[in-house]
Amino acid sequence: EAVVQEFGPAQVGQSFGPTWETCWFKVELSIPPAWAGREVHFVWESDGEGMVWRDAQPVQGLTKEGEKTSYILTRSLKESEPHSLTLYVELACNGLFGAGKGSMIAPPDPDSRVTLSKAELVVFNRDVYELLVDLEILLDMAQLLGEEDQRSFQALYTANQMINVCDVMDPSTFPAARDLAAAIFSQGNGESQHTVHAVGHCHIDSAWLWPYEETIRKCARSWVTVVHLMEHNPELTFACSQLGLIPVLWQAQQFEWVRSCYPGLYARIQDFVAKGQFIPVGGTWVEMDGNLPSGESMVRQFLQGQRFFQEQFGRLCSEFWLPDTFGYSAQLPQLMRGCGIQRFLTQKLSWNLVNSFPHHTFFWEGIDGSQVLTHFPPGDSYGMHGRVEEILKTVKNNKDKGRVNHSAFLFGFGDGGGGPTQKMLDRMKRMSNTDGLPRVQISTPDQLFSVLEKESSQLCTWVGELFLELHNGTYTTQAQIKKGNRECERILHDVEVLSTLAVAQDRGFQYPASQLQQLWRLLLLNQFHDVLPGSCIQLVVEDALQYYTEIRRAGAQLQEEAVQSLCRDLLQPKARSTPSTLVLNTLSWERTEVISRPGPDGTESLALVTVPSMGYALVQEPLVPPQPVAVRKQEDGSITMENGVIAVCLDTMGHLTSLQLLDSGRESVPDGCYANQFALFDDVPLYWDAWDVMDYHLETRKPVTTLLKPLEITLAGGLRGSVRFSLQVGKSSTLTQEIILDAACPYLRFLTQVEWKEAHKFLKVEFPVQVRSTNATYEIQFGHLQRPTHWNTSWDWARFEVWAHKWLDLSEHGFGVALLNDCKYGASAHRNILSLSL
Repeated sequence: EAVVQEFGPAQVGQSFGPTWETCWFKVELSIPPAWAGREVHFVWESDGEGMVWRDAQPVQGLTKEGEKTSYILTRSLKESEPHSLTLYVELACNGLFGAGKGSMIAPPDPDSRVTLSKAELVVFNRDVYELLVDLEILLDMAQLLGEEDQRSFQALYTANQMINVCDVMDPSTFPAARDLAAAIFSQGNGESQHTVHAVGHCHIDSAWLWPYEETIRKCARSWVTVVHLMEHNPELTFACSQLGLIPVLWQAQQFEWVRSCYPGLYARIQDFVAKGQFIPVGGTWVEMDGNLPSGESMVRQFLQGQRFFQEQFGRLCSEFWLPDTFGYSAQLPQLMRGCGIQRFLTQKLSWNLVNSFPHHTFFWEGIDGSQVLTHFPPGDSYGMHGRVEEILKTVKNNKDKGRVNHSAFLFGFGDGGGGPTQKMLDRMKRMSNTDGLPRVQISTPDQLFSVLEKESSQLCTWVGELFLELHNGTYTTQAQIKKGNRECERILHDVEVLSTLAVAQDRGFQYPASQLQQLWRLLLLNQFHDVLPGSCIQLVVEDALQYYTEIRRAGAQLQEEAVQSLCRDLLQPKARSTPSTLVLNTLSWERTEVISRPGPDGTESLALVTVPSMGYALVQEPLVPPQPVAVRKQEDGSITMENGVIAVCLDTMGHLTSLQLLDSGRESVPDGCYANQFALFDDVPLYWDAWDVMDYHLETRKPVTTLLKPLEITLAGGLRGSVRFSLQVGKSSTLTQEIILDAACPYLRFLTQVEWKEAHKFLKVEFPVQVRSTNATYEIQFGHLQRPTHWNTSWDWARFEVWAHKWLDLSEHGFGVALLNDCKYGASAHRNILSLSL
């Protein structure tokens, strides 16, 4: 499509844009015959990310920030090679990390432009390049090994001799200088030296500071460069991950994109997969958030990812690779083991703001006792550059020295793509077995974990969650994304339950497997670790919300088709005097609840119904509640509601001043305290604005006290009682809440609507309760977790803001109070106060 366009002249120094635009350049080259036998490069430098196309195929990614600014035309120009050729350069008008205005994580500047700063045909002097790499390694050894190490002096004096021997104007002196360096590099290590397993890596975020569509091109730019490197470096191994670049972990979604959009490149990748160089690890559809997806969603991540790798590459992943997610649920070890994975790699806990995690290689134990061998690269990065400093840090920083003698070293530009470079490889070749340095071997994840398994007898065990002491704001940021995720998880669950029941009853019903897979993959895509957490730009948020809309629409249609098949006879109009309502229950326990049902005249009416688990009931005559809801307004304006199970009292501000369990007469709200208390906090983190809420925000608490509409009765009782009030929040936001008590119901419901217009503020709702316990319980995937309610240690207070799924609970012997929600994840329980972040 691009090739047939009409091209105009362009010049070095010219700017192109605006942001997210694409420009194509037709580059006509003529190599001088005098360059015969020389290595010739096409050099291209610009602020944008580029791709070189040759003969209708992508051949080289170009990213100045990723140190990739040239395409090798020939390594030794032969007379038989074409001296004139045409290339095309595809230029994206955005940088490696998007187009933030003023800082990397600022909103993109829609009007930014990229400048073409260099477009040249050059001769590359590889002898000079090799000399410079030799000198770099020697000088780093001299500076970093320290005066107590004789090798630092040997390196220094060797570099000095090389300078003396080398005449920059006389290339014939270069080999002698290189021989001096080779003598140092060839002096080998002893057998006890630590071995660093170097694996090419390119972490590519599926969406972050750029939209999903740009990620497709980032994958192609990064992976074509890796494939090109492999063709000339058969020892190179590359693990492909789903974050920002292309590291050692494959995200199935990214491979699917490349398979669809770049079939030629994909075929080359498959060849290197077969050779064992391009290595799939990870096993999930995307590199998902490690906290917020439901248990079923996490299972589907593995199911879809492992199925893709089995179909496309004939193998399952044995390592779970999740280097950049903001914490790791205590349920993950059990899910990994259930999906055939016993090895786990990440490094994100090196970002902890308070406590330094005590291990780099250990067994991680989940809530059911399942264990996986876990490794954190001790260099605390998945984007190393192969420098001496990084290799030394990998050993010095290793907290399990003596227990194991091997560790991972992931090299390559990442997050926005890029991957390894030739210079990184050339540095590490010189350090493969050099006295004074750790051994460096190009390796694979399987080789690393296999040797760690052999050395694992003395490893320690960490039990429970791997909590990241940073980025706690991601549990709450972008409330609509959080709500969309929870709703769509529920919708897909209900569609599958109803469709399964329909198949069981009617063999003629076609189970919607392909439609469900498509909807699940959309939902799983949005669970990527910068989308579901909300740490992405507006373009990505808009895409994500659109995907949720599509899941809701298609899910409702599939649900309706299943119900029509399942209950076809019941839905047929029949001549009966009593109108009836079909009520379905997709949960696994019998439920008795008040529902709202449409009447024959279109009005809504309430009914108390009982429906069996995973089933349905045809309701004609509603149940009579054992005791109707009584709603009474008191002289001071407060309102009480009671249903025979619980009794509540609310003041004019909507505060819950009393919550009693009538059977026991036990009061839940402490004297003089208000539950359902909204509070506003300042939210000004140190740097990561959408990611972080800092502990000092707790010092800025301001109760919300501005009443717009006082508490009033909206339903006077019977099957349901309800009240409503409105508050002003901050300078210009409003909050309206309806509080509902149904007949026979053991809980109080709060329907809350907020018109949010604040900046750098954090809204929470607090429930002080008359319960004493040193631990609160939080729902997680397929289970629950206890966390302390005190701040005795730094490990305790670093969890001032935590995540939970549908409930958190504070209980003592014989009594407790739980706080439930349908769309929130941020929470805390300090002392006796349960708090939900809104």
